[in-house]
Amino acid sequence: MSASHALTIRHLGLTDYESAWHDMQAFTDTRSANTPDELWFLEHPPVFTLGRNAKQEYLHNTGDIQVIGVDRGGQVTYHGPGQLIAYPLLNIKRRQLGVQSLVRILEQSVIDLLSDYSLGAQRREKAPGVYVDDRKLAALGLRIRKGCSFHGLSLNVDMDLSPFSMIDPCGYSGLEVTQLKDLGIDASMETISTQFRTHFERLLDKPAP
Repeated sequence: MSASHALTIRHLGLTDYESAWHDMQAFTDTRSANTPDELWFLEHPPVFTLGRNAKQEYLHNTGDIQVIGVDRGGQVTYHGPGQLIAYPLLNIKRRQLGVQSLVRILEQSVIDLLSDYSLGAQRREKAPGVYVDDRKLAALGLRIRKGCSFHGLSLNVDMDLSPFSMIDPCGYSGLEVTQLKDLGIDASMETISTQFRTHFERLLDKPAP
């Protein structure tokens, strides 16, 4: 792998959302043309996040859970322990990669991960993410600045899904969500992150069609 395509992997564990967000911004704003790309894996304490175009009406009774407006694309979603977060901090200009290509690579990485367990999953046009039997398993929201990406993907592994009922997930009323545990995949966060990384790196080198 050439230096321009090197990928540094960081496992950050349970990290406050705002801290991770500001760290991503700082990394993106201070990186040079030669800075290696990074892929961050982490989990967040309970938080609802609103993308740049999200509407307050998509929030219902959010209780004591913090709500944060952020600079990513997409609508409203929930993050909590037991959900794998993957933040690709890539110089997509250097990789000659379009935004939609990166979205499809992230989606395909999850689809291929499920295929490892002989399970099928789908993407939807105009509704980024990964779905199993019309239930949303993974959500996506990116920001591109200076030709570089941050924010990324959340994959429900083994978590409390009830806060999703407090919102219209991704702006869709009544959209049901699911997680790997409920699909019969009883694997650790470490195992899932390793499998995701394997597929993501492979697809970065050979983008999904």
